[in-house]
Amino acid sequence: MKRCLQFLGEHKDVALATSEGNIPKLRIFQIMKQEGNVLYFATSEKKAVWHELRQNPNVELIAYEGNISVRCSGMVNFNVEEETKRWIYEHNGVLSRLYSSYDEMVYFCLPIAEMDYYDLQPTPPVFLHFDLMVGEVSEDDNS
Repeated sequence: MKRCLQFLGEHKDVALATSEGNIPKLRIFQIMKQEGNVLYFATSEKKAVWHELRQNPNVELIAYEGNISVRCSGMVNFNVEEETKRWIYEHNGVLSRLYSSYDEMVYFCLPIAEMDYYDLQPTPPVFLHFDLMVGEVSEDDNS
């Protein structure tokens, strides 16, 4: 699991999947902060993604480079502490270019419930599945 979390820490641009009703929506997001298996994000309450998350907080994301990918799923949480919001705003330069203050944005976090690690470089490929809710790890080196 440490390898997966490290990969996410090094690959902050991820594809985030939400839904609008029964229509999937996919967009690129940036992980703004990572604390263990919790990922933090920021957006605007004017954006469709925010309304989608409020209607259905279940999401999936994937980070990818080369032949390695890490896929995570879970339910986003909207209770982000003020200190964390300020840290995100102050440590992500793109935000200050788009918003004049940290409180002009909305924040959410993803406590990862399940995580998959795929490495297609070796033969056979490596597949690891982590269920963080129950603490299970499964390996399938033939996937």
